[in-house]
Amino acid sequence: MTGIEYPVGGRYIDILALDKNNNYVVIELKVSRGYDRVIGQLLRYVSWIKKHQAEEGQDVRGIIIAREISEDLSLACDGLNNVELFEYQLSITLNKVE
Repeated sequence: MTGIEYPVGGRYIDILALDKNNNYVVIELKVSRGYDRVIGQLLRYVSWIKKHQAEEGQDVRGIIIAREISEDLSLACDGLNNVELFEYQLSITLNKVE
């Protein structure tokens, strides 16, 4: 099984992984800002994995990773125990090759 662009019901999860406890982790990546509408997408994927892929007793959680998490997304996820939000930072250094 490959977890990159994993097909679920005609759509694709960006990354589907198993954590150290053998539970599923649905990871949704956003290039720039994560808005509140992404939570619907993530929850749809989490529910699909629970219904079609996970074994009995196996947990499924979701992670949203974006350059910036909007206040609306943070508020929409407040109280959801199975969803985590992360912001990323990138840095690139160029070295000229002679």
